[in-house]
Amino acid sequence: MAFAAMGVGLYEFWLLAKKRGIKVDTSISSLGAIALFACFFFDGPTKGADILLVLIIGFVVVALIAEMLRGAPFEKMIQQSSATILGTLYLFLLGGHLVALRMGFEQRLNLSTHLLCFFFLILMGSDVGAYFVGKAFGKHKLAPKVSPGKTWEGFAGGMITSLGFAVLAHYWFFRELPLKWALPLAGVMNILGAVGDLVESALKRGSNAKDAANILPGHGGLLDRLDSLLFSAPLLYYFAKFYFQF
Repeated sequence: MAFAAMGVGLYEFWLLAKKRGIKVDTSISSLGAIALFACFFFDGPTKGADILLVLIIGFVVVALIAEMLRGAPFEKMIQQSSATILGTLYLFLLGGHLVALRMGFEQRLNLSTHLLCFFFLILMGSDVGAYFVGKAFGKHKLAPKVSPGKTWEGFAGGMITSLGFAVLAHYWFFRELPLKWALPLAGVMNILGAVGDLVESALKRGSNAKDAANILPGHGGLLDRLDSLLFSAPLLYYFAKFYFQF
C-alpha cells in the first residue's frame, strides 16, 4: 500500500515536470524507487546504513550517466537529471522512512503501531485544525506568493490541534512516550508538515498546476495528500531510534 501511494505520487511528480517541458528518465527513476523501497523495507537506515548510502550514490551517478548518454540537447541535462533525481529522493527517500517506521521497531510489542498511529494522528489532526481555523479566522497570509490560501491563523490552529492530539495519544495508547517529548515532537512535526505542504505548493506553482493530479475528487492527487507527511517521517523515525535505543 505504501509503495503504491509513493509510486503514484512519483508519477504525479513526473507529470508536473512534463508540464514544464522537462523529460524525466522514468526507467532510472523507477529502478531507484524500487531499490530504495526495498532497502527501507529491511530497515536500511539502521541495519544497512552503508547499503542505503551506496544506493543513493549509485542512483545519482547512474541518473547522470544515463542523461549524458542520451545525448543532445545537453543544455537540458541539468533540468532533466535533476528532476529524475529529485522526484525519486523526494518520494522514496523521505517517504521510505514511513516504511522503516513500520518495519524497524518490531522487536518491541506494538511500538511500530503506536509510532504510526501517533504520526498520522498528529499530522491529520493538524491538517483538520488548520483548515477549519483558517476558514473561520484566517486573515494574515502565511506565504502568499507560494500558497495564497494558507494563513498564520490556520497554522496556529493546526499547531494547537496537533499538540492536543499529542496529549490524547499519550493518554490513549502511547504512555511509552512522555508528554515532555510528545509535545515538542508534535510541534516540530506540525512545522515540518506545513513546510512540506508549502514546498509541494511551490512545485505546483512552478508547473502552473492547481493540483498535482485529479485522482482524488476535491483533493487533487496523492502527492497533495503526501506532502505534509514526507518531511516528518525521517524526524519521527530517527527520534524513535534514539529515544527507544534501537
